[in-house]
Amino acid sequence: MTTIAIVGAGPGLGAAVAERFGREGFSVALISRRPENLAEDLGVRGITAKAYPADVHDRDGLTRALAAAAEELGPVEVLQYSPVPRREFLRPVLDTTADELSAAVEFSILGPVAAVGQVLPGMSDLGRGTVLLVNGASAATPNGNVAGTSIAFAGESAYGAMLHDALARVNIHVGQLIIPGAIGGGDPLHAPDVLAERLWTIHTRRGPFRTTVGAA
Repeated sequence: MTTIAIVGAGPGLGAAVAERFGREGFSVALISRRPENLAEDLGVRGITAKAYPADVHDRDGLTRALAAAAEELGPVEVLQYSPVPRREFLRPVLDTTADELSAAVEFSILGPVAAVGQVLPGMSDLGRGTVLLVNGASAATPNGNVAGTSIAFAGESAYGAMLHDALARVNIHVGQLIIPGAIGGGDPLHAPDVLAERLWTIHTRRGPFRTTVGAA
């Protein structure tokens, strides 16, 4: 049995993705600051899931969590990086400080790099794998009202695009899902289970690097 590791797992999109991949036989590693209740809920539904508390700002803790998940649940075949940005990353550009931007870079660039570095050897051993990056619209179009995410998501996007090209030859796919607007909120295209299905499709069909919700 292989594992999907969801970094930033929560009760919305994370839970929906866990259930979608769990139905396909994946074990689920839930990595966030407080994932315990989510693991219990999934277990009740017959999905093998385990909580691994970690903060993406603590790269050593993040990589330890991923290592423990692979050892206890099975090799990580799919890594999803989708933590919710902190509020201070969503300020106008003229109000964004260097310290806030440094934290956003740690969150959206250094965190993914550390996570990928941890799981990539296991994917190579499997001979297959998928890295899923989930971002808001500012990853594709800079928005001066949310400067931290605009800058840091752009770096995450560039890293992901380069990984997509570099890893395709070894059967490891890297895909990004851009979600304009909020998850849920009444828009059927943004419902967590619909987005989870989009991520399953990115994993199984291996199209281009970027998929945008609502794009023609």
